[in-house]
Amino acid sequence: MGKSTLFNRLAGRRSALVSDTPGVTRDRKEAEAMLRGRRVTLVDTAGLEEAAPETLAGRMRASSEGAVTTADLVLFVVDARDGIVPADAHFAAWLRRQGRPVLVVVNKAEGRSGSNAALEAYSLGLGEPLAVSAEHGEGLADLMREIADRLPETAEEEASEPDRPLKLAIIGRPNAGKSTLLNRLLGEERMITGPEPGLTRDAVAALLTDTDGTVIELVDTAGMRRRSRIEQALEKMSVSASIEALKMAEVVVLAVDATEGLHEQDLQLARLVEREGRACVLALTKWDAVADRNAARRGISDRLETSLAQMKGIPVVTLSAITGQGLDKLLPAVRAAHVVWNTRISTGALNRWFEGALERHQPPLVSGRRLKLRYITQAKARPPTFIAFGTRAEQTPEDYHRYLVNGLRDNFKLPGTPIRLQFRGTANPFAPE
Repeated sequence: MGKSTLFNRLAGRRSALVSDTPGVTRDRKEAEAMLRGRRVTLVDTAGLEEAAPETLAGRMRASSEGAVTTADLVLFVVDARDGIVPADAHFAAWLRRQGRPVLVVVNKAEGRSGSNAALEAYSLGLGEPLAVSAEHGEGLADLMREIADRLPETAEEEASEPDRPLKLAIIGRPNAGKSTLLNRLLGEERMITGPEPGLTRDAVAALLTDTDGTVIELVDTAGMRRRSRIEQALEKMSVSASIEALKMAEVVVLAVDATEGLHEQDLQLARLVEREGRACVLALTKWDAVADRNAARRGISDRLETSLAQMKGIPVVTLSAITGQGLDKLLPAVRAAHVVWNTRISTGALNRWFEGALERHQPPLVSGRRLKLRYITQAKARPPTFIAFGTRAEQTPEDYHRYLVNGLRDNFKLPGTPIRLQFRGTANPFAPE
């Protein structure tokens, strides 16, 4: 299932042996980790198998069951590639009887298809599943946040632990002014800057307290060029660290050199932010060096409208990290984007809008039969994620999907943030088996 790979990811180091051969893990292995400001003891366990108690597999299972009885939270890992198999359902039923909090983790769910694969795990009856790819690092930030939110508070932590900082990553092409921007926000020369591109080689974090008391963890990253231009191993590692920082962030500031305008690589980075489901603010740096500012604004607005429609309404801040011009607008835009990213909408308000949207434009015909979409609910925030239910809902065409997403964005004031809309078909009780 990839439990040890996930264990190593959460621990932040290669602590457990990992192999493609099943059953490598036999004994429980523990590691201390800090997840979203919470000190956590992680326990890696052997795979659960049906076996006689006296056999090796039976003794491994007994060890795993012992770990479950003492856990504050159990991560039940299933394989997205295999789907839900009878053994998963069997052990899910056993877990429900243990009375321990359980979070279903659907591992090996790479890419956009992973979210659809995770829907099948609802059938386990253990609540909302979370799709991740431990091998590729996808979904790890959401998993860490979910673990930290579900663990019980201790008296010591309640008294001493401050609120978790807002995680903000600054990304962009080489020499876009990222490090200069971070230095200006911190008020100190924390990062080396200069005219040479590629000075920053690793993701570097620093804490900043905003004027309203918000604690922000700023992460400066290495510049990211087109993949075809990356040849040296060091640059590959630097770019990997930048992408990892993006995945761990809540809000991403995409720094764009305003003197050069929006390049295709800038748009590719924005699309990467959208695919990772992070809030985004576009920072046009070096604004003091732009000769015709009105023309620059129009050009960038037109490019965003035609090439980044999936992030319609993305906040744009013009600034100069050298002079400080416009810098006071950046962090308020970041906080506003963070609020939108965390938006939750009541089911009642959603379905009133949904009924109106269906009346204005009826669902299309698919194979000569009209789709019947019945209701919609919000599965989670960060980013806003919705599930629409109905007969043959999973066959909804892409253009009608875009119509509904645009309606959600406009009606509920969700500018710029990624919106996830999934469709789930409902079974027809009169259909022959």
